Amino acid sequence: MKISKQIDLFGDVEPATVSIDDSAQRLGVSTATIRNWLKTGYLKLAGRGQIEEESLVYFQKEIAGKEKLNQRANKSLKDSHDHESVVSLFIDRAESQKGKIANLGEDYESSLSDSYRNKEGIYYSPPQVVRDLLSTPQNHVGQATFCDPCCGSGNFIIRALEIGFNPKNIYGYDVDPVAVEITKARIREFCGYTSTNIQKGDFLQVASMGKPQRFDHIFTNPPWGKKLPKEEKDFFGSRFKSGSSVDTCSLFFFACLECLNDRGMLGILLPESFFNISTFEIARIQALSHSVERLVDYGKVFKGIMVKAQAIVLTNTSAKPNGIVRCEIAGKRIDRLAKSFSCNPKTILNLCCDQDAADTLEYLFTIPHITLEGRASWGLGIVTGNNKKFIQNSPKDGLIPVFKGSDVSQHKLKNPSSYIPADLSFYQQVAPLRLFKASEKLIYKFISSRLCFFYDTKQRFVLNSANMLIPNVEFPVPTKVLGELLSSDFMNWIFSNIFNTHKILRGDIESLPIYSQFLSDASSFDEKTYLEKLHIERNKDGAYRTKR
Repeated sequence: MKISKQIDLFGDVEPATVSIDDSAQRLGVSTATIRNWLKTGYLKLAGRGQIEEESLVYFQKEIAGKEKLNQRANKSLKDSHDHESVVSLFIDRAESQKGKIANLGEDYESSLSDSYRNKEGIYYSPPQVVRDLLSTPQNHVGQATFCDPCCGSGNFIIRALEIGFNPKNIYGYDVDPVAVEITKARIREFCGYTSTNIQKGDFLQVASMGKPQRFDHIFTNPPWGKKLPKEEKDFFGSRFKSGSSVDTCSLFFFACLECLNDRGMLGILLPESFFNISTFEIARIQALSHSVERLVDYGKVFKGIMVKAQAIVLTNTSAKPNGIVRCEIAGKRIDRLAKSFSCNPKTILNLCCDQDAADTLEYLFTIPHITLEGRASWGLGIVTGNNKKFIQNSPKDGLIPVFKGSDVSQHKLKNPSSYIPADLSFYQQVAPLRLFKASEKLIYKFISSRLCFFYDTKQRFVLNSANMLIPNVEFPVPTKVLGELLSSDFMNWIFSNIFNTHKILRGDIESLPIYSQFLSDASSFDEKTYLEKLHIERNKDGAYRTKR
């Protein structure tokens, strides 16, 4: 489980937050239960889809188990199930073809508890996504081989049959025996063929063998974040040379490439993080070494999952010098040069960015610049461990004002509305006092779609929905000017076109280009002058372009 939490000054600056899905797994309840507890005030929302870690810790210690919350908060969803009975029931239905086989996969998925589905990564591919991802008949499909390494209830396999693949040439794997039997039953129902190529098995193990079988087409939706023992992850990561990309979605991506014939085609559904988080950079570099055909954003298509689903379609040939990638998002198509992604920090696949913007970004990164990486101290606001206990809404003796992320704007802070005891030893996590007491610092909000930095000279304290940035003494840009630059429309345009996120992460801020040669003597930031020196102009639509 990933907890977004800064460990020290040199780790990623992220407030102590936990996703709703991970909170559900941690407490062993459904996501619906978590949302009900948010509504009733037991848990505190830190941002879209994120829960404050401190409220979760307090809930676990002080409330969970002492009150009968599960049944009252969510009677309609099971948080556990008798898996052996479910397996027996659905295998019997699949073998005897009782009921509608086409809907059997949906019935099976809905019979599983949320905690089990989260643990195993069981979220079957929506039919509309399958039709789009595997949308057109492939060349020579009658003779070509097709494989879904994580076939689930067989949606991709049935789609392959619909567009003309020979059932004898279709293969599938899944570790779930029910999924295997449902897929085989659906093939029989569709074309009368009894397949022996749909097997219960772990495709990661199959692909890691000496000479695994190869296929002409692989289309799949692998499990995301499935819990594997560390030794297994390390083994597969080493076998597939995936570096730090050892989430199961990434491991399956590398395994699919291992089993793809020359000129074969891979289509794979992945979480949005695969496209923009530094952990997956090696996987993105590997993808761009091939001929990438499509990048697609399908949005939040999985019920109960807040993460966007995105897809890569590539051909197993070397990348073409001027290869074009079709990017599709919200019904809009953007054609991009494949090489333009390689110019991004961390090789981010920013499919929302058009080619003109990509050209401008490429130009900007060729101009000599510095970044904040290694040139600043970073700090997270105070984690009280129990906001209800410590935070007051009016000033009193012995209390100090603290500011939240929502109080931050570029030019001012709202008047304080929160006060806490001045004794910092009470709290779960506190950054070094010298950061709060710095003569100059920048305070910025974490959950935001826009960079927003406030220049603080009054040694203010902040809670963990806000972060602090203090440039090193030798940093060539004055702190006040740096804050104005980072909050500017121009820097926000760069940020949104590369990262397109609602979280302001330290690693992303550290990737932004700063042209200190134009700012070292400035007393304030003047965007117009800055752009002129960069030979950049702003269009009427608010986009930035190199001057023609």
